Amino acid sequence: MTNSKSKPESLSWYRLLYVQVLLAVALGILVGALFPDAGKSLKPLGDAFIKLVKMLIAPIIFCTVVHGIASMGDLKNLGRVGAKTLFYFEVVSTLALLIGLVVVNLLQPGNGISFDPEKLDAKKAIEFAKRAETHSTVEFLLNIIPNSFLGAFATGDLLQVLLLAILTAFALSGLGERGKPILHGLERIAAVFFAVMAIVVRVAPIGALGAMAYTVGEFGLKALENLVFLMVAFYITAAVFVFGVLGLILRGLGLSIWDYLVAIREEILLVLGTSSSETALPGLMQKMEKMGCSRSTVGLVIPTGYSFNLDGTNIYLTMAVIYLAQATGTKLDLWQQLGILAIAMLTSKGASGVTGAGFVTLAATLQAVPGIPIESLALLVGIDRFMSEGRAITNLIGNGVATLVISHWEGDRPQLRPTPTSNPPIDLGEPDHPKD
Repeated sequence: MTNSKSKPESLSWYRLLYVQVLLAVALGILVGALFPDAGKSLKPLGDAFIKLVKMLIAPIIFCTVVHGIASMGDLKNLGRVGAKTLFYFEVVSTLALLIGLVVVNLLQPGNGISFDPEKLDAKKAIEFAKRAETHSTVEFLLNIIPNSFLGAFATGDLLQVLLLAILTAFALSGLGERGKPILHGLERIAAVFFAVMAIVVRVAPIGALGAMAYTVGEFGLKALENLVFLMVAFYITAAVFVFGVLGLILRGLGLSIWDYLVAIREEILLVLGTSSSETALPGLMQKMEKMGCSRSTVGLVIPTGYSFNLDGTNIYLTMAVIYLAQATGTKLDLWQQLGILAIAMLTSKGASGVTGAGFVTLAATLQAVPGIPIESLALLVGIDRFMSEGRAITNLIGNGVATLVISHWEGDRPQLRPTPTSNPPIDLGEPDHPKD
């Protein structure tokens, strides 16, 4: 009986979601390169898929975070886990910034570029800079508070949803036994949203095809010629960070970075195809639970990490700023570069909930650096879409590793059990570690 089942599964490789997404990405590149106009016209397919996913992110995060925090019972436990999480985020984020700074200084990808602001179309760059100006620290903090309870779900602002979830969790914890029925109800509601997400994820190949075809059709492969060095340097740096820093962290837990990447391969390919790490958030959360991380830890670390643990964005920020300094002939000494690192540590925290967050954050960082003309951002506009994929994938991988680390610190012993290839990335079954 077992043999009869295993044979069809081995032959049905084309039914595997990650294979379909990979083929769709390759097809999208071909369509965009050979038929640019047709590629541009496929943009709505990618946009529609991302919108489908984003409409489910807010309720999933709300239900998961509320259940995770309220299930801890003792709020002292929450404070302990939260402190460990923020400590880990700051240490690893700083390492990401430092690695980006070191690599861009070693490779010098911006040297030899004759930058003339008048010869570049700086309209888009100035537009991003204006958007960055509107996101001051005070406005960023005020924006965390939604205009209404349901308003946070309408806008999909992740930080606003997190605030509501934390307040609701505290309220349910204070209610004691009276709050438990509501807690169980939220758990069932979350199961419904995960089931809907399982349906949405099945059309991921179509979304990946549309997004990649538009990207290549709009910007073209030739747009990468002058900037390919920076792109290669960024992807190499991200790989060094993942296999070096994150790999060593996992090794310290007795885990393998390769096993971890294999376990989340579907989520990585979803991000690759859509350039959005949010598309893989629900699947990543369920994978972490199945690896042995407690639901309360997953519900706290991953949503928070999407706002405060953006390793890929941090690497990009330091590399991009120094690249533009090199391209414009702006001399920066060691202390000025360390100042840029400190500024990036702050500006990167405001990246969530902003469309084009990576580029807007770069504009905000650049404005704090004297001497580099803001118009130089136009040098990077053409490749930002390609760079965003690397940022998003690194962010995704980093947040999963953070969850494994915090779970280990909390006494769990997560194991990287490779996901069976016949399973979709969203499992509709009961979680392995219910916390009632």
